[in-house]
Amino acid sequence: MAALSAWFWNERFWLPHNVTWADLADPAPGVEYPKAGHLLSALPLALGIFAVRIVFERCIAGPCASLLQIQTELSRRAQPNAVLEKVFTSITKSPDSRHLEGLSKQLDWDVRKVQRWFRQRRNQDKPSTRTKFCESMWRFTFYLCIFMYGIRFLWQSPWMWDTRHCWYNYPYQVLTSGLYYYYITELAFYWSLMFSQFTDIKRKDFLIMFVHHLATISLISFSYVNNMLRVGSLVMCVHDTSDFLLEAAKLANYAKYQRLCDFLFVVFSMIFFGTRLIIFPFWILNTTLFESWEIIGPYPSWWLFNSLLLVLQVLHIIWSYLIARIASKAIMRGKVRTNPLLFSGSEPHVQEVHVHIWRNVALYHLLSNGSSAVNGCRQSKQLIKRHYSNPQVIQTIN
Repeated sequence: MAALSAWFWNERFWLPHNVTWADLADPAPGVEYPKAGHLLSALPLALGIFAVRIVFERCIAGPCASLLQIQTELSRRAQPNAVLEKVFTSITKSPDSRHLEGLSKQLDWDVRKVQRWFRQRRNQDKPSTRTKFCESMWRFTFYLCIFMYGIRFLWQSPWMWDTRHCWYNYPYQVLTSGLYYYYITELAFYWSLMFSQFTDIKRKDFLIMFVHHLATISLISFSYVNNMLRVGSLVMCVHDTSDFLLEAAKLANYAKYQRLCDFLFVVFSMIFFGTRLIIFPFWILNTTLFESWEIIGPYPSWWLFNSLLLVLQVLHIIWSYLIARIASKAIMRGKVRTNPLLFSGSEPHVQEVHVHIWRNVALYHLLSNGSSAVNGCRQSKQLIKRHYSNPQVIQTIN
């Protein structure tokens, strides 16, 4: 273990040339440098944040959802069946035709009945709109608070206005209490998100989000250990800038405030593009790649840190492309809430809704007036056209 620890904490990897861990171990009185042991304090704080989240969702987000009339949907539960449950949990949640036929024969059920069982069983695992609203409200609150704290702290920091201060006197840069709380709180929050994944309803993006949280925790921890906190605080603030806006758009979507949702999504998209495609590469990467090279020079962990930031920038470009596609489709369709990439579990498409209305009104005319189905449909079309001005609805009716 001692040999493994010595290999992992090799000074030649973590620190610039002619700097050792001993140089950082005994600073002057009243001065403290970041230490790996500090990161352990994020774990109990993460449990505390997780407990606060539970109280927040029950005592604040829940009543807000009730005030907005967001209720838990009552989905029809699949009837208990040990054979199908075993297939669902251990083999597949969406069986193909071969599996369906085999299960149909085994249970002496119609294939459609087996399909219906799997559909109902999948719907049982989907979180309700109320649950998603409460989760988004918690994330919105945290992202907004941590962003406001980060802006307030960095506004008073010299490296906010001149990024070369990120590297002056490196790595002998004093750890201030404000920077420590900023880092540890961000780290604890992502640890709490990782914990909550195992207690929340398991979703389709479980693995993707698990990897995302793990990568975020690794980046924050890595920059803390080698005392790149100043540039790390800039990276965190840039990413926090747009996160709360996306959560706000989700809240508006779940509350069915469509215009507000569209507006917030447009604002989120603009800020996302500005921070990820302009500020991050031309401000953050400029200082980590070029200014740091000029002031302190490269060393092994410097190469790794910048490689990770470049990978992050590639992800920014990919995400920006996806968001641009969503935004363009939203402009064409006049809505963003139906896009599954951002808002899962959205309502059916507007055309499907109005086709359903049309059929029901036609049936009403047929039963109440005793007229033929053709006359009933004609009367229904005229009735809906008088009450709807949406061109999409008129096109559907015609």
